[in-house]
Amino acid sequence: MPANQLIRNAAIDDLPAIVDIYNETIEGRMVTADLEPVSVESKVAWFEEHNPETRPLWVVEHDGKIIAWTSFQSFYGRPAYNHTAEVSIYITKDEQGTGLGKRLLAKAIEDCPELDIKNLLGFIFAHNAASINLFKKFGFEAWAHLPGVAVLDGIERDLVIMGKKI
Repeated sequence: MPANQLIRNAAIDDLPAIVDIYNETIEGRMVTADLEPVSVESKVAWFEEHNPETRPLWVVEHDGKIIAWTSFQSFYGRPAYNHTAEVSIYITKDEQGTGLGKRLLAKAIEDCPELDIKNLLGFIFAHNAASINLFKKFGFEAWAHLPGVAVLDGIERDLVIMGKKI
């Protein structure tokens, strides 16, 4: 991680920047199934679901500006799945392709034992080859393929669930 970049737990004051980065990705139809921008207000409950000890939400600060974030979400919401989590990584357009995604995924995997996560998942559109390749480089495998479950601009898109045992 460059000296002028810092990964830290997100604070509620970071939510507007988190939402801005998320909304940046919607138009590209590669990373999220949201079709329209979301509001900060609509993401407050989601933000509050995160807990630094078990399901953190991290931001990456570069010279005081938030340029990326990573979140852990519980899988399926039942107690028997408590050791399984989904990881999401969102990077501002200007920082994509800089290796930041690799650093964030490496940190996510490294912190799993401390977070009591034994299975890490990534939900990735099948047409997002860059993200699928990133996860494969870190030992993730396709654990599920859900054909045509999303419709983006009239095109049915498949979802791949990438998984890794920690």
